[in-house]
Amino acid sequence: IQEQARNRFQLELEFVQCLANPNYLNFLAQRGILRDRSFINYLKYLLYWKEPEYAKFLKYPHCLHMLELLQYEHFRKELVNAQCAKFIDEQQLLHWQHYSRKRMRLQQALAEQTQAQPQTAPPHGNAAAK
Repeated sequence: IQEQARNRFQLELEFVQCLANPNYLNFLAQRGILRDRSFINYLKYLLYWKEPEYAKFLKYPHCLHMLELLQYEHFRKELVNAQCAKFIDEQQLLHWQHYSRKRMRLQQALAEQTQAQPQTAPPHGNAAAK
């Protein structure tokens, strides 16, 4: 049973991460899989991956956003259109290209802000207790 649980975990982990790929979502939509009620229920079940104890295993965090969007019928219908998938793909690429630069700027600004703040000496002896 423990091996079955591990296999199921691994299978669901891999599948959830596939949802980060808009071309795969387009593939599913064009084949009508995103209209299947049991598949839609499965997508709802997979929302447990948003919990921190499961999300920490994900390599592609975009999959959680896509999983959330897949809960909406309008989004699932739009994925049939290859242009929609292409647009999402391009937006993901732009995000990844600029993410590291944005993060570096934020870290640099935080470091500068920390250096600009005056350093106060910790209280001595019983002064903190008074």
